[in-house]
Amino acid sequence: MKKKLGSNETRTVKRRINEIAASVSFFEYLALNLGKPHSLDGDLAKSYGVTITGNLRLIIEPLCEDRTPESLKKCTKVSVKGVVKYHERKKEWLVP
Repeated sequence: MKKKLGSNETRTVKRRINEIAASVSFFEYLALNLGKPHSLDGDLAKSYGVTITGNLRLIIEPLCEDRTPESLKKCTKVSVKGVVKYHERKKEWLVP
């Protein structure tokens, strides 16, 4: 990952993953707004993007029934999908 992203970005990815792991639930992580998590659409509709840098996002998918607040409050596991670099409306998977 360090070769693809660089040292600073790799540290930020690890920090974001640790922040998610330290949260009691995914709902709590969203409320903290660390990395400005935001829901995605299209082929990543079940996932969230978490900011690493201006155009790098960590893509995670909460492992729960749906994205309602009640479900996210119970959600204690996520799947890390990878790191994406956004170019306008295009995305390039750097770390799948």
